[in-house]
Amino acid sequence: MIAIIPARSGSKGLPGKNIKPLLGKPLIAYSIEAAKSAASVDEVFVSTDSPEIAKIARKFGASVPFLRPEELAGDKSKAIDVYIHTIEKLKAEYDKTVTGFIVLQPTSPLRLSSDIDSAISLFKEKEADSVISVTEAAHPPVWAKKITPEGVLSDYFPEYASNQNRQEIEKAYMPDGTLFIFNYLKLKEEYGYYFDKTYPYIMPAERSVDIDTQLDFDFAEFLLSKK
Repeated sequence: MIAIIPARSGSKGLPGKNIKPLLGKPLIAYSIEAAKSAASVDEVFVSTDSPEIAKIARKFGASVPFLRPEELAGDKSKAIDVYIHTIEKLKAEYDKTVTGFIVLQPTSPLRLSSDIDSAISLFKEKEADSVISVTEAAHPPVWAKKITPEGVLSDYFPEYASNQNRQEIEKAYMPDGTLFIFNYLKLKEEYGYYFDKTYPYIMPAERSVDIDTQLDFDFAEFLLSKK
């Protein structure tokens, strides 16, 4: 199975985050190295619009056979279109047919190669349409509140009793962005992430950090320094 690491150059929350040094190594390097160490991954491709990111990705052993077009590198560009573009171009220009692939966001540096192998094993065992990493929600979603136009605190889900104890509420899980595995034909035909045969890969909270802000980055740096 191939791995695709999407890494565009633009980032509003933390400029240049994909190659920002994390404990002396570019952030994207952690995902490349984890993928290359995974027994289930045959080749690692980075999709980027940036020659600088491409250069760094190649240095750490990833393939960057082409740059992503500008229309797929904006704030409103859809990730699914990036995956389709990458796979269709690999087929058209390099005669490489992809039936299943794993997406590893460079903003999740704490995942292990064993997470990648275990998730791919689940995908194959279940003959899944997709496998998506999740982590247990820190708080039950039914506890969520909203502020009305009048400034009053109100239940976001009024149909549920928000005063229930945590032990009374079924566990909830949040997609954490660590990994996504897709059946390519299903992804392309239905243009989505969730299908009848979508299975969760449960990530522990300590490996589930997704970097979007400087605070996230500092937290990831702290956790990595403790290893």
